[in-house]
Amino acid sequence: MQIDGEPIEILLVEDNPGDVRLCEEALKAGKVLNNLHVAQDGEQAMAFLRRQGQFDGAPTPDVILLDLNLPKKDGREVLAEVKQDERLRRIPVVVITTSEAEQDIVRSYDLHANCYITKPVDFDQFIRVVQTIENFWLTVVRLPPKD
Repeated sequence: MQIDGEPIEILLVEDNPGDVRLCEEALKAGKVLNNLHVAQDGEQAMAFLRRQGQFDGAPTPDVILLDLNLPKKDGREVLAEVKQDERLRRIPVVVITTSEAEQDIVRSYDLHANCYITKPVDFDQFIRVVQTIENFWLTVVRLPPKD
């Protein structure tokens, strides 16, 4: 939940520029003041979360939007690393991916994803899904305090 007018920090881990643009547009049109950070692959996501290299001083995200099918390190590996890291494990991870495979859904929850959403292919539905994520995770849910 947004506190004291401070923007919510969102890390979007997505390699598809079109999906990144759609998320940006949906979040700009939303109700919650936010800073959207984008990692284009799993290695970049972990460097951001661990504040390594070019991400020295990066904020801790309030929520992570994670695609599963990523280059270099896939989303399943990122999810496993985040949830095994004592410093990162409380950050909610919303898996948002094209995969409808039951094994991906089960594995994501086994790795402690907070929810699993299949990306719609329709533009308007995609925008609605992102705005629904924003409404639920950033206005309804009470997020854990940052360390």
